Amino acid sequence: MTRQYAGLRTLEENGAVKVLGFPCNQFGRQEPGTNEEILEFARSTYDANFQMFAKIEVNGDGACDLYEFLKSEQPRSDGNPDIAWNFTKFLVDGEGRVVARYEPRVTPAQVADDLANHL
Repeated sequence: MTRQYAGLRTLEENGAVKVLGFPCNQFGRQEPGTNEEILEFARSTYDANFQMFAKIEVNGDGACDLYEFLKSEQPRSDGNPDIAWNFTKFLVDGEGRVVARYEPRVTPAQVADDLANHL
């Protein structure tokens, strides 16, 4: 799913949204590197020029406050708030309301197609 970095870059470049990346290593150890290594990989491989933050936890006792908020506002369709895998995406409007949640297999292009419904 790391190829989604390129699609996220395109979303930001098109000016429709501001993309914020939060690496997480809770899913199959997909992001075991340091913050610097993750950033270098995303930039050198996918030209990901959007803002990337330090690695966080998104589930469990160590989940960061931001993700606790995002998950509580937009749980999965089955009602479970937990993040199922990397590249779960949230759309937050200009007022800070979480208006949509996109599961990992939803591509950034599909998110772009859906933006008019939310913004």
